[in-house]
Amino acid sequence: MFEKLKKIIEPVESVSADAAAEFMAKAKEGTFTLLDVRQPKEYERGHIPGAVLIPLPQLSDSLDQLDPEKPVVVYCAIGGRSRVAAHLLAGKGFKTVYNIKGGIMAWNSRVAEGPAELNLDLIHGDESPAEIIALAYGMETSLSDFYRAMIQRVTDEEVAALLDKLAAIEDKHKQYLLDLHRTVIGAEPDVIGLESSANRRIVEGGFDAATLAEKNQRIMQTVTGVLELAMMLETHVLDLYLRFAGSIRENAGRQTLFAIADEEKAHLAALGKLMEERTV
Repeated sequence: MFEKLKKIIEPVESVSADAAAEFMAKAKEGTFTLLDVRQPKEYERGHIPGAVLIPLPQLSDSLDQLDPEKPVVVYCAIGGRSRVAAHLLAGKGFKTVYNIKGGIMAWNSRVAEGPAELNLDLIHGDESPAEIIALAYGMETSLSDFYRAMIQRVTDEEVAALLDKLAAIEDKHKQYLLDLHRTVIGAEPDVIGLESSANRRIVEGGFDAATLAEKNQRIMQTVTGVLELAMMLETHVLDLYLRFAGSIRENAGRQTLFAIADEEKAHLAALGKLMEERTV
């Protein structure tokens, strides 16, 4: 009886940032909604990868953008606005709503930067699974090329070995995309065509390869610096794929993006472990 009464009075569960991160790390992409209710400028300065931006003042008029059947994880700067938003969602029939206590200020994992529409011009919204895989393959190819090119600019053998390892990991991701193509499309991918059409100027996350190399030449002279850059890139590409998913109209395309995002999420976690080993 008490638990039922508590649910009526307090329909929203507030969770720690660590608990929210653990939930999202284990959940498959596309099975929950991550909602940022801050203002656009706050989102641009830093947001949790994959977050949908709906500022609190606009939320009540934008509920049709959200799926009430999926769990919603909502956050703001320190937890006040998100608590209000969470109660609003619960009152509108959303079945499961989690409010992150302490907001993004309590978030210990990496954040992405830039406006919600950043790099969305790379897609037009009606891409097929094959086109999405080709786009991802091109960015993987460009990043692999980037890491190998940077080997020529460093003098430390350990740094060079790490860059080579990171390039090899990107090659494995390319193989994953080829396997995904076979599974989703049911046909052998045109590897030669994918390689020749790859835009080697744009690396994962939507960054310009030449600008990335120029701006990060100094920090990429150490193992820690290379890992920092790699984690930043994986954070942004995870965010990019999930924002792509929000703009793709066909379910098959969205599901393909969610599958690729899950792979990137696992890669980011592996890089995090490498970084922890370096800082112990």
